[in-house]
Amino acid sequence: MSGSHLISAFLEMMSAERGAAANTIDAYGRDLADYAAFVTARRQTLLDCPRDTVTDWLDDLKNQGLSASSSARRLSAIRQFHKFLCADGLRGDDPTRIVASPKSRRALPKVLSVEEVTRLLSLAEAEAGAPASPQKQLSAQRLYVLLEMLYATGLRVSELVSLRRAAVMRDAAFLSVKGKGSKERIVPMNDRARDAVRHWLTTLPPGPWLFPSNGEDGYLSRQVFARDLKALAARAGISSARVAPHVLRHAFASHLLAGGADLRVVQMLLGHADISTTQIYTHVLDEKLRNLVESHHPLASG
Repeated sequence: MSGSHLISAFLEMMSAERGAAANTIDAYGRDLADYAAFVTARRQTLLDCPRDTVTDWLDDLKNQGLSASSSARRLSAIRQFHKFLCADGLRGDDPTRIVASPKSRRALPKVLSVEEVTRLLSLAEAEAGAPASPQKQLSAQRLYVLLEMLYATGLRVSELVSLRRAAVMRDAAFLSVKGKGSKERIVPMNDRARDAVRHWLTTLPPGPWLFPSNGEDGYLSRQVFARDLKALAARAGISSARVAPHVLRHAFASHLLAGGADLRVVQMLLGHADISTTQIYTHVLDEKLRNLVESHHPLASG
């Protein structure tokens, strides 16, 4: 059978036996036609092309500027086609069997340097202690406590703003946090955050929330916190586009790992169910190291 006949037989099977939609059949037809043309240009056929041809075809798609997700979708069609050939006894081996699917590179989280975080905290602390109207002073004190806690614990912003007073444990040395899936974890706080929380508690009126608000939920909204943080960043001379509550969470994790913390410990502190989520922060460190070598190695530009 010729290549076009093999493809037609496969598409008929997809339609009749698997009930594939017309749009799916059309997409598979285009992908397989492109693949078949590449194979033919190599003076090979769909019944004898080796694994190297499949990987070279994927490289060609990448060189054409096709995204990893689009290439992965095309490879999926080719895999099903070759499985069909094997199942029908038209070919004894499957050249796609151990070909890795293209993966989109996960975006690295934005991370502030230790010096930048220190600038934010120092300014927030200074503004919290500066003379101002009662309302402005309360807002400044609240922002300072939020920042100290966020950088000390790496909490999700939703976890932080919705903390109850009862979550503060052992004279503010620990927090009891209810995270995703209502899973609870105990998170330690450093001395600065502990002292900030202790003082904050003395200023609060009676109520269940650590950061009360007049809003519907009864506690501070994430949006208000983000707005106040961006304004603080601008006053500290840091681009507000680079700063958001989750960026402080990223900084907490990245700075801990850079200091030698165990990845499993960081996973526990962040409340990640899967360690692969935490591993993104090791990629941030890898990227920084690579940039450092490229910038300073004497042969880097050679």
